[in-house]
Amino acid sequence: MIYLHLFITFFKIGLFNFGGGYAMISFLQNEIVFKHAWLTMAQFTDIVAVSQVTPGPVGINMATYAGYTASGDVWGAAVATIALCLPSLILLTLLGKFLRKHPSSPRVQGVLAGIRPAVVGLIAAAALVLCNGENFTDYKSILFFLVAFVLVWTRKAGPVWVLILSACGGWLAY
Repeated sequence: MIYLHLFITFFKIGLFNFGGGYAMISFLQNEIVFKHAWLTMAQFTDIVAVSQVTPGPVGINMATYAGYTASGDVWGAAVATIALCLPSLILLTLLGKFLRKHPSSPRVQGVLAGIRPAVVGLIAAAALVLCNGENFTDYKSILFFLVAFVLVWTRKAGPVWVLILSACGGWLAY
């Protein structure tokens, strides 16, 4: 029964998510932490971080981990991953055919113009969701946040280097 729940949950997330893995974070949190309690908030936060440093898209990495944790086996990981990717495969196949026939349709352009700012909102919501007491436990954690933000915002530092620097800093500070 867990495999069916995993499939339905991740298919729904994949179907209604626009904007990639970062925009998906708030959807994932709602479903796997709050609704189904497959992960705790601490586990969720950890998997967001781990998913950023492992190869592959963030949302898919998170789905794979959540599926494995929820079912306790590799089959749950596979079901969650496939279910998350399946809607995109179907939609992109259908949209690809439609866009090839109507590339400059005003309606298509209008739909995309409406989706773009919503995606930015979803990504901002995901960032705010992670700004909680489990991630900001003391002044050091706030300092790590500020340094990472400044490095990315002003220096255009890559996320891998920021995470490596933060891991080294955390090892020294804690």
